[in-house]
Amino acid sequence: MIFLPTALAGTFIIELERRSDDRGYFARTWCQREFNQMGLHTSFVQTSVSYNSRRQTLRGMHWQAPPHGEVKIVRCTRGAIWDVILDLRPESPTHMHHVGVELNADSGRALYIPEGMAHGFVTLVDGTEVFYQMSEFHEPAFARGVRWNDPAFAIEWPVTTPILHARDAAYPDYIPLVAR
Repeated sequence: MIFLPTALAGTFIIELERRSDDRGYFARTWCQREFNQMGLHTSFVQTSVSYNSRRQTLRGMHWQAPPHGEVKIVRCTRGAIWDVILDLRPESPTHMHHVGVELNADSGRALYIPEGMAHGFVTLVDGTEVFYQMSEFHEPAFARGVRWNDPAFAIEWPVTTPILHARDAAYPDYIPLVAR
């Protein structure tokens, strides 16, 4: 695996290191030793799949609050997404900044998302599937979110009228902890 740092502290794009021959290729998508060498979290307790039948479906921006904050590895296993991570860690040098990356089944790329980041994506094609590895169990009482188009973040999405869940559309404007 090849770990490419993004503009957000502690986040990485994970590229496949493919071993190709006339049959196709083989590549690791997870290796505890390589994650340890990078100083990254290596204990994952839950995996999930999100299937999205229609392009322009937007899911996000979500995270879990402490003490159930979670690290995620996100990979698109069918179709394509525009994936966005948003740094909500008040002590971070990249607090309130975001990064967007296309993930698709052809590239096999994944995102490593540390605890304290909001995460969301919009599908770019019909029939898109997203695979998650998470370091914590889902705890509904600790689920949090911010609105996908909150002006505080100025996220540039590749869609203007996404298909949204009512909850995602109704999140209030974000108020940083330092301003509360």
